[in-house]
Amino acid sequence: MIDLSVRRLFVCVAFCCFVFAIARTASAVDHTRSVGEPYALAGKRMVFTSWYYIRPGQLEWKDADGKSYAGGTEVGAFESVFTNLDAPFGIRLVAQQAQRGDPILTRERPWEKMGIAGTSLMHDGDKFRLWCSSQKSHEETFRCYFESSDGKSWARPDLGLIEYEGSKENNLFMLAGHYVFIDPSAPPAERYKSMWAARTDPEIIAEYHKKRPISVHAAEEDPGRFHSIRAAVSPDGFNWTELEDPISVEVSDTQIVAYYDDFLKKYVMFTRGQYAGPRAEGVAKPEGRVHEFLARRAVGRTESDDFSAFPLSEVVLQTGADMPPTDTYYTNCKTTIPGAPDHHLLFPAIYHQADDTTSIELFSSHDTKQWTKLPGGPVLKTNTFGAWDGGCIFAFPSLVELPDGTWALPYTGYAYPHKYPRGAWSYDVGLATWPKGRLVSLEAPERGEFATVAFIPPGKKILINAVTGRTGSIVVEVCDLHGKPLPGRTFDDATAVVGDQYRTPLKWKGGEDVGAGEGEAIMLRVRLNKAQLFGFDFE
Repeated sequence: MIDLSVRRLFVCVAFCCFVFAIARTASAVDHTRSVGEPYALAGKRMVFTSWYYIRPGQLEWKDADGKSYAGGTEVGAFESVFTNLDAPFGIRLVAQQAQRGDPILTRERPWEKMGIAGTSLMHDGDKFRLWCSSQKSHEETFRCYFESSDGKSWARPDLGLIEYEGSKENNLFMLAGHYVFIDPSAPPAERYKSMWAARTDPEIIAEYHKKRPISVHAAEEDPGRFHSIRAAVSPDGFNWTELEDPISVEVSDTQIVAYYDDFLKKYVMFTRGQYAGPRAEGVAKPEGRVHEFLARRAVGRTESDDFSAFPLSEVVLQTGADMPPTDTYYTNCKTTIPGAPDHHLLFPAIYHQADDTTSIELFSSHDTKQWTKLPGGPVLKTNTFGAWDGGCIFAFPSLVELPDGTWALPYTGYAYPHKYPRGAWSYDVGLATWPKGRLVSLEAPERGEFATVAFIPPGKKILINAVTGRTGSIVVEVCDLHGKPLPGRTFDDATAVVGDQYRTPLKWKGGEDVGAGEGEAIMLRVRLNKAQLFGFDFE
């Protein structure tokens, strides 16, 4: 028998440990964001590019009187009835095919003779801004800049920075990098940032390696010249200062995209990584072309508090078992839904090595770490051979919204296949477009239904973007945080949405607003019949 005082001591110690554990947990929670409902939208738009905003349903087993059985309750065989509250049914997600047109830029200047390739597009204030590279010949490469008010007609501002044939009246600037982004967290002198793949001398790498890890591939890929990622900062996007050290030493020889994530309060960078198995110990690297390109290209990701120093990337997207073994992911084209910075997208270029063509797929994510491929096939394929983009295509950030509501994704199209002898290169910039922002449809071929997670509406009115069949319809019910329909906002009160409706306000007998107080959470229940839903805007 254990003495009573000893028992009390055990209880006291256990209680203290419990309190200490709770205190540690509470302390940890104070420094992290909690998870669960209600969600907050970063913008004023909800688009369904995954199941993230859709409830999976809540299952229950009930008796004949509707009483719920708790786990472990003893009941007879087949005495309980299964229910699944707010279980979605009859719906699917489908990526929509993009429309394509002619190049948006006409080659007019000597430095554009061979071609113009886009690197960065952004909607900044009242204008669209486009950073590009161009070539006069295979040996002469330039950086050039364009502007537009509508995304269709483009001008070449005179930057007055680079002298060409005795004049600085041109749109040229100096930068070794490619992708450009605006950092909202940075001081004015570093508001613009850029990064690019480079080679770094071994002497610099030796000092670098004393402080930070390097990728073994970076040393082996090109002996004597280490692969690395370099970066620069600028106050205006044209006058650049290169950072002294690489921001990472790893292989990433093409499109590198980074941005400041306001939710994570970190910089996130996407790279063109590689993955291959480890070499047997004690065996030298074999020589010969047969041993080259064994590592498949992939999409890598890394994040950092400090833009000047990133950990090595980790692969987040690679050739899947459902893909041909000759397919690899080339560029990543990380971007977001226009007006919804928490809706993350990838438009990676899939390089089809079997026939030297490319196609653009669509992936979505809520955390930029786990990615879901959207059904529907490629959103854009290499055009018919002989067309300006009939060789290969590569999308680049960002997806933007044009004044007429069209969503546009820039891409560089090549007249010749990717591995065709490059002396005959010819390339231009085009736009893959989705009129009315209809990029992904949540559709019900017949009857379907779903409920959203609870969220704080970023506006009093809901504008729907949808299309129904001739005999189809959509009705929406507004509920409170717990799923109880709000007065005057039930299915019976709702005005059915019929036909082609773009940014059309939802209406109920009780009015056009959501029926909830300022800052109050709501959830939506949606019934569809022969309909495609492309999203909700709030105002």
